[in-house]
Amino acid sequence: PYVTVYSYFLNVSLKRSNIFFISLIPQEPSNKRVRPLAKVSSLVNLISPSKNGAVRRFGQTIQSMSLRGDSKSPGMSLRAGSKAAGPTPTKRRNSTLWSETLDVHQKNTFSIKEIKRQEAIHELYRGEQDLIEDLQLARKAYHDPMLKLSIMTEEELAHIFGDLDAYIPLHEDLLMKLTEGTGPDGTVAHIGQIVIDWLPGLNAYKGYCSNQLAAKALLDQKKQDRRVQDFLQRCLESPFSRKLDLWSFLDIPRSRLVKYPLLLREILKHTAPDHSDVPSLERAITIIQEILSEINVRKGESECQYYIDKLEYLDDKQRDPLIDDCKILLCHGELRNKSGSRLHVFLFSELLVLTRPVTRNDRSCFQVYRQPIPVRDLALEDLHDGESRMGGSFRGAFNNGEKAKNVFRVSSLDPSHGQSHTLHVNDVYHKQQWLNCLRTAMGPQQQGAPPRVKQGHAVRVKRRSSTISVTISDEETDENCPPVFGPKLRPQTLSKTRLDQKLQGSLKRKETGV
Repeated sequence: PYVTVYSYFLNVSLKRSNIFFISLIPQEPSNKRVRPLAKVSSLVNLISPSKNGAVRRFGQTIQSMSLRGDSKSPGMSLRAGSKAAGPTPTKRRNSTLWSETLDVHQKNTFSIKEIKRQEAIHELYRGEQDLIEDLQLARKAYHDPMLKLSIMTEEELAHIFGDLDAYIPLHEDLLMKLTEGTGPDGTVAHIGQIVIDWLPGLNAYKGYCSNQLAAKALLDQKKQDRRVQDFLQRCLESPFSRKLDLWSFLDIPRSRLVKYPLLLREILKHTAPDHSDVPSLERAITIIQEILSEINVRKGESECQYYIDKLEYLDDKQRDPLIDDCKILLCHGELRNKSGSRLHVFLFSELLVLTRPVTRNDRSCFQVYRQPIPVRDLALEDLHDGESRMGGSFRGAFNNGEKAKNVFRVSSLDPSHGQSHTLHVNDVYHKQQWLNCLRTAMGPQQQGAPPRVKQGHAVRVKRRSSTISVTISDEETDENCPPVFGPKLRPQTLSKTRLDQKLQGSLKRKETGV
């Protein structure tokens, strides 16, 4: 013990004299391995890979700092990194309310309703500023560098980014008009006419929104290139990106468009009924809704044609002439058939097309499975949970089939097709969406259907004995197939279990229509 105490005071005295040495006096053993500081090239080596978001972001920040130069000490790199990763564009953006720019005397001169009205106008103004900043960022941080570095061609960038040079001045023009319309007291008295004169310029976004699906597909394809992937990853890890990828910036204009009616309604809500700006605001809301409606129509037609062009047919007989009349894609998504195979199903306005996703020459496409079913010949059957068994013959040999949930059946009423597909959906919500879309498509197409529809369905009943179905009479079809948002979910056909229950009732023949 005396030796230990003596060693302690000796070390303290020498440290105070700035003398460093290796003590030869025995001390307490230590099992810790001390790594020389000079051999640690980067703090990234001290951080193990982790799926935790906070740790991963911290590691990415350290890694970006270590790329600047390993000659700096870790302490200096850490201080530099903390400064670089601190303020982001989100924090720098002006989030001050309009009322906060006024002093106490000015605020007392306005009513509460007028303050809320000016706050809504200020929100419109500030949103335009943020949108301009994001569009400029997309051009300066993504578009221009990739063009200069030849990461993408000019044609590819134009296809993905659109005409940024036209969109930025458009929103700058609105900011200028709002600034000119601001009075000495900081209020905008009449904004309705300003917006009415400016709204026609939004028609420039028709082509942009219509091209978004193809632009996203091209961007995803280019991400397979190592240079593109590395560039976008570095941008994502940089503070200016606010942890948003490139597509998030490109999708901001579309999300901004749908906000304009909400912003204008908020301004109108806080405008006095006798204010002279009320008629102009109501007119502006009508105009923006018409513009958005036209954009949606063009976007829908473009999306529909995009997927039609991606259909591949094994046989020319599979190509139904009705495909050329399809202008609307009601819904599409991945479903499973009775054997468990994944299918991508498209419900167009005229056809139901079942496909298999495939890749041809590095190009993703959809190979048509069986014959497309015209909507006018479509029969829909809502199957109860456990009423159908999923799995193919090999799979069913071991588990006797699996009772399926969230299943419905589509079939063709045309005897020449003779098709029936049992489709499985992931959850009850998406099943309801599919049923609603199918009923919406079948409603206009099958109103006043000729008698051959019943005959065709009767042929299907004779051919299939395991599951008996009957067609409801035309008078009962509307009752059993409610509108999209109706409370009932009954299909156009009845399963065997449901049919037996009907036959046991007092209205056997009348209700089933047999």
